[in-house]
Amino acid sequence: MEDNKQLNIAKSSQDIFINSRMANRHGLIAGATGTGKTVSLQVLAESFSSIGVPVFMTDIKGDLSGIAKAGFMSLKMQERVKNLNIISHNLMAFPACFWDLFGEQGHPVRTTISEMGPLLLGRLLNLNDTQSGVLDIVFKIADDAGLLLLDLKDLRAMLNYVGDNRTNFTNEYGNVSTTSIGAIQRGLLTLEQQGADNFFGEPAMNIQDFIRCDANGKGIVNILAADKLMLSPSLYSTFLLWILSELYEQLPEVGDLDKPKLVFFFDEAHLLFNEAPKVLLDKIEQIIRLIRSKGVGVYFITQNPMDIPENVLGQLGNRIQHALRAFTPKDQKAVKSAAQTFRANPSLDVEKVITELAVGEALVSFLDINGTPAMVERAFIYPPKAQIGPISAFERKTILEQSSIIGKYEKAIDRESAFEMLQKRIEEQKKQNEASVKQQTQNKISSQNNYKKPAANTISSGEKIASQMVKIAGSSIGKSLGRNLVRGLMGSLFGR
Repeated sequence: MEDNKQLNIAKSSQDIFINSRMANRHGLIAGATGTGKTVSLQVLAESFSSIGVPVFMTDIKGDLSGIAKAGFMSLKMQERVKNLNIISHNLMAFPACFWDLFGEQGHPVRTTISEMGPLLLGRLLNLNDTQSGVLDIVFKIADDAGLLLLDLKDLRAMLNYVGDNRTNFTNEYGNVSTTSIGAIQRGLLTLEQQGADNFFGEPAMNIQDFIRCDANGKGIVNILAADKLMLSPSLYSTFLLWILSELYEQLPEVGDLDKPKLVFFFDEAHLLFNEAPKVLLDKIEQIIRLIRSKGVGVYFITQNPMDIPENVLGQLGNRIQHALRAFTPKDQKAVKSAAQTFRANPSLDVEKVITELAVGEALVSFLDINGTPAMVERAFIYPPKAQIGPISAFERKTILEQSSIIGKYEKAIDRESAFEMLQKRIEEQKKQNEASVKQQTQNKISSQNNYKKPAANTISSGEKIASQMVKIAGSSIGKSLGRNLVRGLMGSLFGR
C-alpha cells in the first residue's frame, strides 16, 4: 500500500490540500456561473491523475478537453503563480480518453436495456407509478421467457407481445393496461428522437475501461462529451446514475485505501435530483453512502449547495465554495445555508465572504487524515498545469486514433434477441394458422365430393314431403355449422 498523498489544491497563508486517503469521502464544488468552478474541477482532476487515480468527468461546455495538452504560461497565470508564491509549476499534459453517447466526439458508450433495468428506464421515460409497474412486469416476463432486451426495438417488441397477450399474463404477473403500454411506447419514441437509440445496444460499456492508468502510471482522465447530451437532461442524469450504479454493483469492497480507485465528477448535479421519485432518491443516497467502500469518490458540481438533498450533502466532506450572489431573499437564504455547512473559522465571516469572493477564489474545507473537516479557509485555487480551454478537433481525433481501446466499441453489434425471437414466433404462428385454414378447406371440399344426389323420378310423394323437411332442417343445421367454422378459424388466426 502506498502512503497518503497530500494534493495541493488551493493556497491562502499556507497550502490547502486534499488527503488522498480521504478523497473517496466525496466532495462538492459550488458557485455561481463564471466564478471558477470549471478550473477547480480541472485542478482536482489533474491532481488525482498525477498520483495514478483515474478520473471520469462530463464536459458540458467543451472546455475540459484541454487537460490532454500542456498549458502555456500566460501573463495571467504568471501573475497567479507569483502572487501565490508557487515555487515550481511544471506545465504538462495528462492522459485523456474521450467518450460520447452519440459516437461523434469520442468512443461510443452503450448499455443494454436489461442492464439499465426498469427503475432507471422508468426515470428516463418519466413514467408514473402505474406505468412503472407495467414496465416491471414486462421485464419480468422477458426474464422468465429467456428473451434478451438489448436495444429499443427489443423493448418495443416485448411491449407489443405483452399487450397482445395481456389476458394470459394477468393471473401470474398482474394487470397490464393498454393505456400504460401506450404511454411507455410513446416515451420510447421520444427517446429515439433524442438520439437515445445510439445508447442502447451492444457492445455494452465495460466499466473497467474507466479505471485505467497510462504507461507512466498517471490515471486516465475519461472525458464524456456532454454538450449535445445536455439537450436531453433526463438522459444525461440517468446515464451518469447508471454509471454510478454499475460501479457500485461491479466493484468489490476494498474499505479505506491510500488513494481512490476512481474519482467521479458529476457536473450540473441538480439534474440528478430534479423531480426524482422517492424510490430513486433513496437509491441515489444509498449508492453515494456505500460506493466509497468500493474505492470511488463522487464530486458534485452545481451552482448552489441547496440543489443537493440534505441527506446527500451531509456525505460530501471535501468542499470548494466559489462566490454566490445574494440579490433576492431566496439567494440570501442560499448564502446563509451554504455558510452553515462549513466548520466555522473564528477569524472569518463566511456568510459575508461568500458574496465577496473573486473569480478563482473560494472558501475551502477538506477532511483531515482522521476524517474531520478542517476549518474553512479563504483561498485561491491553484492554476491548472494543462491547457485551459478546449483542444482542436484535429487534436482530439489524433488522441482518439491512438487510444488503446480504439475499435472496441466503434462498431455496433445486433445479435439475436427479443425482437428476432418474437418475430420467429409470429412467423411460426402464421404458418400454423395458414396450414389449419388449408386443412379445413380441403376437408370441406372432400365432404362436398362425397355427397350423392338421389336418382331422378324415383321419389314417392311421401318421400318428397320428407325431403322438404330434411332441407328445412338442413338449412338451419348448415347455418349453425357455418357459424362454428368461422369461430374456429378466427380462434386459430388469433392464437386462441
